[in-house]
Amino acid sequence: MAFATSRPLGFGDCDPAGIAYFPAYMDMLVAVTEEMFADFGAPWPEMVRDRRIGVPTVKLDVDFSTPAFHGDRLDFTVAVAALGRSSADLRHRVVVGDRTVWTARQVLVATSLDTHRAVAWPDDIRAGLAAHLEKQHAPDPAA
Repeated sequence: MAFATSRPLGFGDCDPAGIAYFPAYMDMLVAVTEEMFADFGAPWPEMVRDRRIGVPTVKLDVDFSTPAFHGDRLDFTVAVAALGRSSADLRHRVVVGDRTVWTARQVLVATSLDTHRAVAWPDDIRAGLAAHLEKQHAPDPAA
């Protein structure tokens, strides 16, 4: 099941015309991803400080569909499309009401902060990410 959260689009997130400024969206993407990890018991400050694990973004692809405006409530969902030994392929969707505002594909990699090399997800973090795996549809046997 996808992780879901929401937040208002504030004055500081917009250009002078009151339209969302796209770099602010990237700050929100990081904040929502961090919130998802904290929600399943892996807060990033503890991962960094105590476990010496970082989760850099190694791929980010964003599609902007329609503008959002100052005061809009942005509803975020994040699903895990694929989970590798040390990577997680996340799919973000942001809507205002019934309008999709933007979508993104983000690939994170678990990395040792000491060696700067990929490491396997610890079991508890892997379980937290797996809880957000998208359900794959079984092929239709009649097809």
